[in-house]
Amino acid sequence: MSTVNRTRLVRTATAGVFLGVLVFGALVAATPMPRSVAAATGKQVSPLPKPQYSDDGQMLRPDKSYRRWIQVGTPLTPNELNLPAAPFPEFHSVYVHPDDFDHYAETGEWRDGTYIVKELITIGAKSASSGNGYFMGDFTGLEVAVKDSRRFPDEPGYWAYFSFGHEYPLADAASIQPSTQCNVCHASNAKDDWVFTQYYPVARDAAPGGGR
Repeated sequence: MSTVNRTRLVRTATAGVFLGVLVFGALVAATPMPRSVAAATGKQVSPLPKPQYSDDGQMLRPDKSYRRWIQVGTPLTPNELNLPAAPFPEFHSVYVHPDDFDHYAETGEWRDGTYIVKELITIGAKSASSGNGYFMGDFTGLEVAVKDSRRFPDEPGYWAYFSFGHEYPLADAASIQPSTQCNVCHASNAKDDWVFTQYYPVARDAAPGGGR
């Protein structure tokens, strides 16, 4: 083979390799890459945070990412139906951390570590184009319930309750509520492990055997 032919062959092979690299690179760039190992394996892991505490044991007020959780229900006990006044006249929008909700949907149990946020909202208008009723007004308070056997081993059911206030501005941190204030009521009246699932249709429907 002449020197000229060998040169042409080398140039052709080099060009082919270069073109192959370009094609492979384009295919890799066009292929969606998983954001994590969890995503690659198909295991869904929520990036949303769990409870945070100060050094002295107070719970830090959660950021508003809880509004992206699973909203299981919004009970309301208006003053008009609880004369002379209701103890809790606001809307209570109840959110469950997605990981804990998924576990409940699979097992029907509220697992250790369950994180529930209750956001209080005033009654705004009482009439709308659709008719008379109770319509949400403004955010007015925030409360949290956590089931944690390691942090709260002495609390009934391992459930602890925190209130960041019923009017704005909310507190940045909150101490655990006395057991006689919240826990006793939940233990006596809640249907499912200190949780009022009888008022949360989303949770009831998700539980095993609960679908309609």
